[in-house]
Amino acid sequence: MAETGEEETASAEASGFSDISDSELVEFLDLEDAKESAVSLSKPGPSSELPGKDDKPVSLQNCKRGLDVLSPMDRFHLKYLYVTDLCTQDWCELQMVYGKELPGSLTPEKAAVLDIGASIHLAKELELHDLVTVPTTTKEDAWAVKFLNILSMVPTLQSEGRIREFPVFGEVEGIFLVGVIDELHYTSKGELELAELKTRRRPVLPLSAQKKKDYFQVSLYKYIFDAMVQGKVTPASLIHHTKLCVDKPLGPSVLRHARQGGVSVKSLGDLMELVFLSLTLSDLPAIDTLKLEYVHQETATTLGTEIVAFEEKEVKSKVRHFVAYWMGRRDPQGVDVEEAWKCRTCDYVDICEWRRSSGMLSSLREPKAKKLK
Repeated sequence: MAETGEEETASAEASGFSDISDSELVEFLDLEDAKESAVSLSKPGPSSELPGKDDKPVSLQNCKRGLDVLSPMDRFHLKYLYVTDLCTQDWCELQMVYGKELPGSLTPEKAAVLDIGASIHLAKELELHDLVTVPTTTKEDAWAVKFLNILSMVPTLQSEGRIREFPVFGEVEGIFLVGVIDELHYTSKGELELAELKTRRRPVLPLSAQKKKDYFQVSLYKYIFDAMVQGKVTPASLIHHTKLCVDKPLGPSVLRHARQGGVSVKSLGDLMELVFLSLTLSDLPAIDTLKLEYVHQETATTLGTEIVAFEEKEVKSKVRHFVAYWMGRRDPQGVDVEEAWKCRTCDYVDICEWRRSSGMLSSLREPKAKKLK
């Protein structure tokens, strides 16, 4: 199923599960790409100061001083986070923060890569599911579509053994997270396996830093999914974080689609009750295996697969660390000097105060100056 927002606010809410998990679609994160873009960093660029009143420069940090009393969740007006938000923190937390504070448009090259990754995922989904467009006008309608997806997917997984694009959500360390699992299927041994597809622009496997980020993503998906089927995710928690109005009548398009699927409801609350009963009474097991598959975008060749060991303590420790930023308990952090090569493909490299204060500016530019001679 798919939904189309007819109002701007509804459209934003409807994207709550649209985090296409194509290596988080951070497409230029391998070292070869960083080397190719290194020359551009040797060119003079703007400082870490941005235009202020009367075109006088003010630093980004100074812009934020008046807002420091607010947590990032409040400052960015967020009710919940996506799994990809935490995964991006695992790559570079400060890059994620700049992306929210200074959002910009994608370059044509990056947009093309996103389109390719999205197309591959869509083709995979169409192998298993028919997609139906359901117009939505409210955030309640948008969430209702997700719930209808879950209601149809749970019995399909039990009867046919394979589903794709399964919505997950739940509270983790005080923050509500939402995301989408690429694929769930039963193996020949009867184990429930999560399979995550990652498409690569280059026909090479990612670096260990990228793999670490991918490991965290699938582990976090398992953590949330297991909590859902074990009854640890509650309607009260969902309502509290999302501020959904459960008594609000659903739109005619959503109600019509629900009836076509054999579901008779009037409000989001009715549908929510069915979903939570379906999850807890379905006897779905916890996920047994986590698998990553890396595929070359151009040739569709499988570059390799990885089986990820789930380490619950490590996952919870990382989540606590990342959530501390969102709760306003600590400042955002950039990368360590050892991973300064990541800066070479960052859109915010010229204004990054972390890089300037860490002395990475000269260390990054020195080899490039030699290369230009």
